[in-house]
Amino acid sequence: MLKLYTLQSIALAGMIAFGFVAQARTAHAAELETLTVAGGCFWCVEADFEKVKGVTEAVSGFAGGTVANPTYKQVTSGGTGHYEVVQISFDPSVVTRRTLLDLFFRSVDPTDAGGQFCDRGDSYRTAIFAEKPAQKSIAQDAKARAAADLGQSIVTPILGAAPFYPADAYHQDYYKGSSLVLTRFGPKRKASAYKAYREACGRDARVRELWGSSAPFINS
Repeated sequence: MLKLYTLQSIALAGMIAFGFVAQARTAHAAELETLTVAGGCFWCVEADFEKVKGVTEAVSGFAGGTVANPTYKQVTSGGTGHYEVVQISFDPSVVTRRTLLDLFFRSVDPTDAGGQFCDRGDSYRTAIFAEKPAQKSIAQDAKARAAADLGQSIVTPILGAAPFYPADAYHQDYYKGSSLVLTRFGPKRKASAYKAYREACGRDARVRELWGSSAPFINS
């Protein structure tokens, strides 16, 4: 009888401990924040920010337009008003919104109002989406710091909250995909196609020209 009681006590203690762990995980997950930015091709922005410590996920998608659940073709064809964006989920106890915004400005050409690098048109413009006044203030401060460091005017707008629509699975984690795709360079695996595109588009070359050693991702 004593043995049974001991086993029941151990089992109960285990359940309580498991409950605390689950609760802690839930609480931790609830503390995650999101930042939505537009920086030209969302494949590149996603690839850059998934390397940042404290970022738990970066999802390619669309925001800022007038059409619900737009397709990639609709957005890139123009007329929907959407930007290609990446929604970044992060742990603010590891990396701050301010740091992420500083990294963002230094990973794009914020002086270009017509697109980014070889990608032209409204959907490829830069932007920051702020859901709350406090987030807008942080973004404005980051923009001012970037302008001061660069010594040039920055055209990246800070916009209000907007619905985020994830792009389809084909576009997620494109930079590390292994499936074959047909490109202008011939058939390539997604990861190779991404590298070829990024180099041909001149993204890193232009960022290096603008930001020099302050550019955080050009050697990734």
